[in-house]
Amino acid sequence: MTDVLLTVGTRKGLFVGRRHGGGSWEFDGPHFNAQAVYSIAIDTRRAVPRLLVGGDSAHWGPSVFHSDDLGKTWVEPPEPAVKFPEFTGRSLERVWQLHPAGPEAPDVVYAGTEPAALFRSEDGGMSFELVRPLWEHPTRSQWVPGGGGEGLHTIVTDPRDARAVTVAVSTAGVFRTRDGGESWAPANKGVSAVFLPDQHPEFGQCVHKIAQDPADPDRLYLQNHWGVYRSDDGGGEWQDIGDGLPSTFGFAAATHPRRPDTAYLFPITADSDRVPAGNKCRVYRTEDAGRSWDPLTAGLPPEAHYGTVLRDALCTDDADPAGVYFGNRNGELYASADDGDSWHLLASHLPDVLCVRAAVIRQ
Repeated sequence: MTDVLLTVGTRKGLFVGRRHGGGSWEFDGPHFNAQAVYSIAIDTRRAVPRLLVGGDSAHWGPSVFHSDDLGKTWVEPPEPAVKFPEFTGRSLERVWQLHPAGPEAPDVVYAGTEPAALFRSEDGGMSFELVRPLWEHPTRSQWVPGGGGEGLHTIVTDPRDARAVTVAVSTAGVFRTRDGGESWAPANKGVSAVFLPDQHPEFGQCVHKIAQDPADPDRLYLQNHWGVYRSDDGGGEWQDIGDGLPSTFGFAAATHPRRPDTAYLFPITADSDRVPAGNKCRVYRTEDAGRSWDPLTAGLPPEAHYGTVLRDALCTDDADPAGVYFGNRNGELYASADDGDSWHLLASHLPDVLCVRAAVIRQ
């Protein structure tokens, strides 16, 4: 039987949904009551999928939890899984991203944090070590926090090469390594920074999200602070693909799990307003690598709408046809079971939705 697991991180805990075959959804939670859940990973590389969650308690601080029984029970390591070494003089404020590497590195999990840093685990997310060359990058002293803080919020790995990793930092831009993290170079050519005097710097762009095309790992989609871009060479150079969108500002980006050239965005009106473009709840899809964009509206509310979708609150699963999901700051959770062609409301009145992740669980 094939099940779909849907995890929803909110400002007040984690909700876990499960759909058996083609049946209805069943949800439980909140797990980690009153904790803000900014990061979730569903690691399906092992026989029993492992769930990883970055929780943020106002009292106890941030931590990384894991579950090997699909969320029935959770384990917190006796020592902090992610901890800044003493020499950095910094402490962990938040885990923004948890990213299992591909099959080329079956036990490797990466964590992106605030302060902006990359951590690497070789034991499936039980413990992490700081990737020092990025932390000590010569440009770091010039990194400036974005509106949401100085966070390393996106990690992309190459399924063909375990040594190739791309990260995005707000507001330092995109950096990539091709030698397993020993050296890092900015990868922002073509991405503008409209808020800087030099609008095309080597680094300093405010990147909001990067999504990788599963059919072509060298093809990346980037949602910027004003700007939507595509790279066909793994981030070496970017081209503007924002024509046809009601706004090129937004946070979220996702790709289809199998169909090449297919990506999803949720445009936002402006950096100062931060509501859905035109006050309409619409996901936009491209099926030709950004040459054109189409609004997906069937089943979404037609009236004026003000629910912003954050950078990790839009995702796809790997079902056939693909499920597409998003949650917003209104506490609404929407799902499509047909590649985004039609939508239905799964939940409402949730706490502020911060992160959504889904995966097919085959049993």
